[in-house]
Amino acid sequence: MPEDLAIDDFLARPPGVPLIDVRAPGEFALGHIRGAVNVPLFSDDERAAIGTAYTRQGRREAVSLGLRCVGPRLEELARDLLALSDPAAPRLHLHCWRGGMRSGSVAWLMESAYGCRVATLKGGYKSFRRWVLASFAIPRDLRIVAGLTGSGKTAILQQLAALGEEVVDLEALARHKGSAFGQLGEDAQPSQAQFENDLALAWRATAADRPLWLEDESRMIGKRVLPAELWAAKQLGRFHVIELPADERIRHLCATYAGFPPERLAACVEAIQSRLGGARATAAIGALHAGDFAAACRHILTYYDRTYQKCLTFCPLQHLTRHAFPQLEPRLIAAALLESTRPPP
Repeated sequence: MPEDLAIDDFLARPPGVPLIDVRAPGEFALGHIRGAVNVPLFSDDERAAIGTAYTRQGRREAVSLGLRCVGPRLEELARDLLALSDPAAPRLHLHCWRGGMRSGSVAWLMESAYGCRVATLKGGYKSFRRWVLASFAIPRDLRIVAGLTGSGKTAILQQLAALGEEVVDLEALARHKGSAFGQLGEDAQPSQAQFENDLALAWRATAADRPLWLEDESRMIGKRVLPAELWAAKQLGRFHVIELPADERIRHLCATYAGFPPERLAACVEAIQSRLGGARATAAIGALHAGDFAAACRHILTYYDRTYQKCLTFCPLQHLTRHAFPQLEPRLIAAALLESTRPPP
């Protein structure tokens, strides 16, 4: 009999054991457990037809239709699954949406016909989604790397990770740098569910008894939204505001974005024209087409700096520490942040 595992045990599968998602491709695309391989029992059209049959004609007709759909390709399905496992000792962890007939049927097939050791996920992907959303309610000691646009917050966060600190990179998970220019150089953003899934796994992978460093973000990172519990917890974290000279911030922004075509940069400015103001937007776009990205930055930062400073006013003063540096040197800044947070001897 397949072993039906709770989510933590299911995720803690031994090395080399493949994680199989037997839901339809469309379900998988909307969101899945990171590392899972989609070996669908039914196509999207078949799943829709079976669902319609269940609603209109009942369970027996839906099951019969499912058998007619999958019967001719059961051997191919089993061969695909065996190819993913160790041939000497085949073993699989697999799940469907609710932990019901789809995963149960495939588990029975692989165990009874092929001697494969199978574990299924109790409650299926639906239970995993509940686990994901509950993750962000777990209390954590949050340290927030904050600062005006161009302060190198992501680079500082990466150095904190290199120094052995617990870090979750929200922008990397959202595949977006957070500003109007944030999609440049990034892959397409994941779905909202996939963002939450990946974030929960990254969150749970950090040591709960240690401080956790995050970058200060808006509630939305591109089109992805931070879960409400995480957002509320972040706002109550300890903010470490990096202060750099404006020219140093502009230098960093030029190094990050100036290599993109002017027309793409101009399109990003046009997206915030109503907030930037017509005159500043026109001046920034003119500077971009003239090849003067630094001048464009000065116009754009008037909006971003004003907005960010206003957001900081909502942070309790006792939770906010400012750190002034003459240059953006991420490793030195990260070390200074750690030194400032150490308790006195």
